[in-house]
Order: sequence, then structure tokens, then C-alpha cells
Amino acid sequence: MGNSFLYRMPSGIPGDISRKAHSTVEAHIAKGSFGAFGIFGKLTALGFVPLEAADTDVYGLVVRSYPTQSALNGIGAAVPQSGIVHDIMRRGYMTVKCNAGTAKTAGKVYVRVATATELKPIGGIEAIADGANTIELKNAMFMHDADAQGNVEISYNI
Repeated sequence: MGNSFLYRMPSGIPGDISRKAHSTVEAHIAKGSFGAFGIFGKLTALGFVPLEAADTDVYGLVVRSYPTQSALNGIGAAVPQSGIVHDIMRRGYMTVKCNAGTAKTAGKVYVRVATATELKPIGGIEAIADGANTIELKNAMFMHDADAQGNVEISYNI
């Protein structure tokens, strides 16, 4: 093994539940295009779908489908596939990617609902407000500072 961590181990992998015993997970059919695992969506009559500009509430986070591999997902695919069942975390702790701002312990969590970019997907987590493009989640917080890649653990609905 030739790996060494000089300062800090990585925080985790976005979309991975970090404290499984403290989490509630439901299975829902995902519809629409989610930019990554570990982002928020909402539940509708159609299934679990991406957020939209007028949304002010979220339902849960898309859980990454590893260590098992979905038959419809290519090896190493990093985006949830539409039309299949995915695990959705309703409450608990998850490693997510902080796409903007500096995540700090007990910091506010914002979710992007409009004006998506490749680096800031709809449903993505941010540590800084961006006007009407983000909403603040009052029932979520950062559990520690983000690592060098922006990965950080959040608590949600705890």
C-alpha cells in the first residue's frame, strides 16, 4: 500500500451514509435527471424528482448505490439513473459535496434550486446563500469542516 495522508483523511464519498444506525432510508423510483449522488430532491406522484426554482421544501437525499453495482449503471457511473428504484435518506448523516462557500462545523446548509451549472447542480449543497437560487435548510447542518475536495458530513432531520 503506497498511500499516505499527510494532514487529514478524506471526509468520505458524496452520497454515502456516514452513520447508518442513525439513518432512515426509503426506496423510491427516481424520475428526471439528478446531477450526482448525495443531492436533494422532492417526492411527487411521479416519484422522487429533482427540485425546481419555486421549491421551498425537500424530501431527502439520493444515496449512492455502492458497494453494490446497479445493472443499469455503468461501472463507476457517478449519477443516479432515472426510472429505477433508489434509496433516499429521509433523516441521518451523509457525506455530501459542498459546491460553494466554506463548510464549517455547525454551519448553515443551503440547497440550490435554480440556475444550475456543472459545478453547482440543482439539489446540490452549498455553504453560502445565493439569493433566490438557494434555500436554507433549517433542519440540516455541517458536522465538520470540508476536506480539500469539498466533501463534508451533514446531519439532516435529526
